[in-house]
Amino acid sequence: MLDPYIATLLGLGVIVLLVAWLPLALKTIPLSLSIVCVGLGAGIFALGWLEFDPEPRTYDTLVEKLCEAVVIISLMGAGLKIDRRIGLRAWATTWRLLGVGMPITILAVTILAVYALDFPLAMALLLGSSLAPTDPVLASDVQVGKPRSGEEDEVRFALTSEAGLNDGLAFPFVHLALAFGLAAGSAGAWPSLSILGGWVLVDVLWRVCAGVGIGWLVGRGLGWLTFGRSRAKLSGTRDGLVAIGATLVAYASAEICHGYGFLAVFVAALVLRDTERNHEYHEALHDFSEQTERLLMMLVLVLFGGAMATGLFASMTWTDFLAALVVVLLIRPLAGWLSLIGSGHPARERGLISFFGIRGIGSFYYVAYGINHGEFGSSERLWAITGLVVLVSIVIHGMSATPAMRWLDRTRSR
Repeated sequence: MLDPYIATLLGLGVIVLLVAWLPLALKTIPLSLSIVCVGLGAGIFALGWLEFDPEPRTYDTLVEKLCEAVVIISLMGAGLKIDRRIGLRAWATTWRLLGVGMPITILAVTILAVYALDFPLAMALLLGSSLAPTDPVLASDVQVGKPRSGEEDEVRFALTSEAGLNDGLAFPFVHLALAFGLAAGSAGAWPSLSILGGWVLVDVLWRVCAGVGIGWLVGRGLGWLTFGRSRAKLSGTRDGLVAIGATLVAYASAEICHGYGFLAVFVAALVLRDTERNHEYHEALHDFSEQTERLLMMLVLVLFGGAMATGLFASMTWTDFLAALVVVLLIRPLAGWLSLIGSGHPARERGLISFFGIRGIGSFYYVAYGINHGEFGSSERLWAITGLVVLVSIVIHGMSATPAMRWLDRTRSR
């Protein structure tokens, strides 16, 4: 029998090599890195090569922290590669997706979970909040290119900027689900007015403003340290590891001030990029963030595939399966399309932006966070449905992303 430690080292070595090779190998075919990772994990665990059961409910805290790390590193990379300066008109598509599309998605998924899945209201709201944000980790195939690459059409920009911001802006609704769960545990159907008032003041206003404010301050400070006039400026190191330090400083500073760290990281990346917009050092920062993100992403998705192979979907019914398809193929596309009415974009662009609402590791994080911090009862079906939505998104969006983006580029060039 192979020693577990040696088996782990072998597995990690294979994953690192695949991180470097697979993006190049999959570049010309309609298959994504995430599909391969999930399939690899399912195969490894189905064959019994690893003895532990990667059930997310068994390792709920570890799942939360690991997914949190992947998301914040991805947010730093997403912010660094956006060439467009932030503004009300320049980011109009993003504001529509955030202000209209995301609330519609949360409401629709919550109603679906209550009436079709028979979920309690608190758990239904947690599911809606977890499945509303698009994922910055798995959406690389439909996002903008590297800094200064010029690969930033409206579709790619909208999907990148939306994913960068809605991971943080979904947090208030997760906290609202926690409030409903607390009320249900106290034999009350709805939270009291004082609890709802505190939610508005603290979880919405303060945490959002603190996240944005801390992110701006950290971005400005790091911009000065990186591109200032000092001989010891960080850009002189040419070391991409600075991106990880910036990510952790922004995230931890916001959390210390009880703000949303996801927002802080993305805003800090935008502000850092804006300090010296065309400096080549941004590419080194982005590349290191992307490599680290891919490594952690592959680890999470291999474990996800293993959870699938060892019974993650055992509690699901046909109704659950149909609900997952409705979320991916109906609710998100319809919410995105409604939010873009009157935007002036061609129908093909509105259609692609609406369709590619990729769900992924951010959804895992929010479910784990909600379960670890609230009272929702048994989470078996909640995890199963969330996992199925992510799997459907990985397969459908992963196989269609490359052909769709090529079609868009050809259409635009003509």
